[in-house]
Amino acid sequence: MVLAGLIAKGKTKINNIEHILRGYENLDKKLNKIGAKINKIGT
Repeated sequence: MVLAGLIAKGKTKINNIEHILRGYENLDKKLNKIGAKINKIGT
């Protein structure tokens, strides 16, 4: 889901990201380092 959002045009919103956060440590920070613009809201 995250990869699909990265290649999509415009903004992508992914809800219920708890399972992603459990499986990938600091995924948002790692993707931000390679140019992705990711914001976690309310987690």
